[in-house]
Order: sequence, then structure tokens, then C-alpha cells
Amino acid sequence: MSRRIPGLFAVAALLTIPNWLGAQTETQRSSDPLFRVSDEVQRLAARVSPSVVKILVSGYGPVNENGSRETALIGRQRSIGSGVILDPNGYVITNAHVVAGAQRVRVTLYSRAGGQSLQALESGPRARVVEARIVGVDKATDLAVLKVEETNLPVLKLANYADLRQGQMVLAFGTPEGLENTVTMGVVSSVLRQLNPDTATVYIQTDAAINPGNSGGPLVDIDGKVVGINSSIYSESGGNEGIGFAIPSLIVSHVYKEIRAYGHVHRYEIGARLQTITPTLAAGLNLARDHGVIVSDVEPDGPAETAGLHRQDIILKLNGMAIESLPMYSASLYLRRSGDAVALEVERGAKGDTETVKLEIPVTAEDQDLDNLVGSLDPAKALVNRLGILGLEINSKMVQMFPDLRIKSGIVVAARAAGAAMESGLESGDVIHQVNTTDIASLDGLRAAIRVLKPGDPVVLQIERDGALRYLAFDWE
Repeated sequence: MSRRIPGLFAVAALLTIPNWLGAQTETQRSSDPLFRVSDEVQRLAARVSPSVVKILVSGYGPVNENGSRETALIGRQRSIGSGVILDPNGYVITNAHVVAGAQRVRVTLYSRAGGQSLQALESGPRARVVEARIVGVDKATDLAVLKVEETNLPVLKLANYADLRQGQMVLAFGTPEGLENTVTMGVVSSVLRQLNPDTATVYIQTDAAINPGNSGGPLVDIDGKVVGINSSIYSESGGNEGIGFAIPSLIVSHVYKEIRAYGHVHRYEIGARLQTITPTLAAGLNLARDHGVIVSDVEPDGPAETAGLHRQDIILKLNGMAIESLPMYSASLYLRRSGDAVALEVERGAKGDTETVKLEIPVTAEDQDLDNLVGSLDPAKALVNRLGILGLEINSKMVQMFPDLRIKSGIVVAARAAGAAMESGLESGDVIHQVNTTDIASLDGLRAAIRVLKPGDPVVLQIERDGALRYLAFDWE
């Protein structure tokens, strides 16, 4: 007994609809605003899709055995994410978590948009899978920059974050659950969503459907400009529940430029730590207001203390812009550069006895030591070609520069070098202490340790990153 497949009959029936209905539709398109909106969205999707890539990552990471949280194993992992091309010469932006633990990164490029219509499915997108290298990663903002050796690629431009409005129509592009060339539509639910009141990290909230695999793909406006990079979702089921978050274009632009220039991101600051004011905090400190941002700490001898900023000062304005929240303060600093000065207006004193104080505070960069080291390098001597890094031996002077080092010897990864033979997972600022069981104290020792490795050999690098020791494991190629 044969079985009918309703879906195939439905498609066949649709393909035999009389031509007069199509003619009627064409007439409607000229006057019906819904048809015009639909046509514009189709054109927008066709224009944006070729600049969106699928990212294929393989590496090592924790694997739970039989779903148990108690048994943690290190095993081979493969994951899929998304990215967007920002430079025709092959620079791609994505999420840091997409390439976390990567040993190998590949990018799928498309020469044209696919899935535009049923008739177009036969030709589909021409896909090419190419090798990619990680230029730099910024975990604080969850962004990473990749490079593929291609030219004349289709690109998207970043939108002006200041122009974004709640209720604005946006489209999310990416590879949800591995389904490449997917587009969803929604609106901006919030232009400035702070998920943690004590951190300055902010997101764009949207109801455009975002699912696992969309991470790193672009959220675009109706002009086809990138307003944000899809980053995460709020979900109890693991799927889309209409609450998605994207990293704003202002932050994306800053991180992208910094990583391309330096391989890492500078933290621009004034030497002060701030917190969000809550009603309880205001009542306990007898503050004049129960909202806004308060100075919780001032770095000794830093620019803020030198300029006269005090603990418990309440920030009113920065360069004339009212500061109501920690994200607003952080966003204002993103517009500054080292050497600039910011005009700060603060409220000082307890409730009923306050004064307004105006200060000029210079902006400085946290991360200057590593840049100075890179600038003094002799690339011919510092290059460890097979690992794709420029390295520096730790000496007594460097121990003074980095007093928090757990092990006072090894090789500092001063920068990543182009053309690495493999993706090791090393980042600028890492310190290499061991290759497998061999202690590393010099560049010659590092080169000797990797010289004896053969293709397929397991490699474990003991490194120090952010004050913690960890292992990077991969197979030698």
C-alpha cells in the first residue's frame, strides 16, 4: 500500500496556480504597502547574505560523559557559528565564544545569496570552505577577529549606534543549528540592555529569532548596516523565546579596530571604579540620590585622583552628556582615546549638603606595557614561525613589569604572527611555561622543543593566562 506525502503534493499544487493570480499580485504590489515592505526585505536579504559566513571550529574542550556533570573529560569538539565580513581583504568579526578552544578554524564563503525562491534552490549559493586564522580575541566583549586569505569579498558596514531606536525593524542573519543562510526578522526591543547592574557590558535586545549557531552573525537595519553582532539568548528551553542579545556596533567598531592594529584590545580608563547606585546603597551611605553611578574606588596616584576625584562622588555628566547608568559611562569612554581629557561633573557630599564639582581627567590605556614590548622586538629574533607568535624571554626586568606572574620564567606571547602553520589557541599576553613535559625558559628552548615534533604528535602547552595556569592541547600538523 502506497503512502502519500502531503508536503510534496502541496508544493506541486502551488506550482500549478493559474498565472492570473500572479498578475493580480503584480497589480497589488504597486499599491499595497505590505507587498512593498516584503519586496524590500527580499532585496535586503539578497544583498546582505553574501557577506555572512559560516564558521566551522574544531578543537578540544570539556566533554561530559553520559550527560553527567561530575565526570569532566577533555575531548575533541566541533562547533558551528556565524560571522560577518567587514573588510574585502578577508577580515571577519564573530564571537569570542565561537572560537574558544579552537585548534582549527574554517570559514564558508558564499558568492551569492541562496534560498531566495523555490526556483533558485537548484543553483543555490556557491560555497567555498577556506582556512582562517584568529587575529585576536577579546573575552570581555565576547568578540574575535578572523582572517582568511581572500580578496574582493562582499562586506557590510557598521551602523551608527546613536541612531538606533526602540521598535526599529532589524534582521538577524546566521547559521542557527547549522542551517546556513538563515534570516529572521523582528524589532529592537531595547537599545541599551544591561544584564548585570555592576558591569558596564551592554547589549541590544531584539525579538528577531536567534538560536544556537546564530552567534557571531550580524543584526542589520533596513539599510543593510550592522547594528550589532548576535551574541546570546535568554532561554529556558535552549531555543528562541523572543529575547535575544547583540553586541552594539559602537563596541564592535572599537574592538575590531584595536584587534586589527594590536592583536588585543586596550582598556581606556581614568583610574576610577564605578558602581550602579541602588536604593539600599543610597540609604546606607546617605546619598543625595538613589539612582545613577557612584565612584567606589580611585586608583592611588592615578589620573582621577590627581585631578581631584573622590570616592562616593556621584557622576552627573561626562563631556556634557548626563550619565544615568554604568553602560552610559562606559559607552562615553569608548569614544575617547589615550591622551584625551574628559570633562567630568560630579555631585559630592551627603544628602542635604552637596556641591557640584567639575573636573578635567586625562584618559589612559591599561595595556601599554605589552605594546611597548612589541615595539622593541626584533621580529627576526622573536619569531617562532611554527607557532605563529612573536615571543619574548622573561627576564628580571619583565618580572618587575609583570609582578603577578605565577612562574617567573617562560616565553611571553608578545603578538601573533601572520601565516601560522596551525591554530594553537595562543593569545597575546599568554606565557608559555612548558611544551609537553619540557620546561621552557628561552626562545631557543621553545624552538628546540617543537622542532622534534612530527605531524600527528600530541602537543600540550602549559601557559599562564590572566593569572591562572592552564593547558592548550592540540595535534601537531
